[in-house]
Amino acid sequence: MMMEKEIILFVRGEQTYDSDSPEVTELATEGRMTMDGGEITLTYQESELTGMEGTTTRFTIRGDMVTLERTGMVVSRMEFKQGERSSSLYETPWGTMVVDVATTRLAHRLTERGGVLEIAFTIAVNHQVTGENRFKIRVKEMAR
Repeated sequence: MMMEKEIILFVRGEQTYDSDSPEVTELATEGRMTMDGGEITLTYQESELTGMEGTTTRFTIRGDMVTLERTGMVVSRMEFKQGERSSSLYETPWGTMVVDVATTRLAHRLTERGGVLEIAFTIAVNHQVTGENRFKIRVKEMAR
């Protein structure tokens, strides 16, 4: 049975380059959570805070794999599975890059009431490692 509800997402992104202290982005935004069978989808709009205004971000969780899709000003699709690598195209208004991700940690505790999704990965742009990234997304039900 499919369930869809409005949620609040607290998205924390960290990017670390060359052992500098991490660049941190934090965003609290409204979004939607859909649960259909064994699949959970979190969807929200990016803002100017993330530099991707006009972009819709969607995390799809299926078993031990998470897909991150962006559409709009930025177009990309990245797949995360702990211990595995994947490549994808990352399209921006300034050009298209090949992005390789190697997932070092993937964990989630999500139910219809909310929870947490964590992803840690190294990222390589055009096959040059650019740093380590980490997402921590807390999901809460929207108060009625």
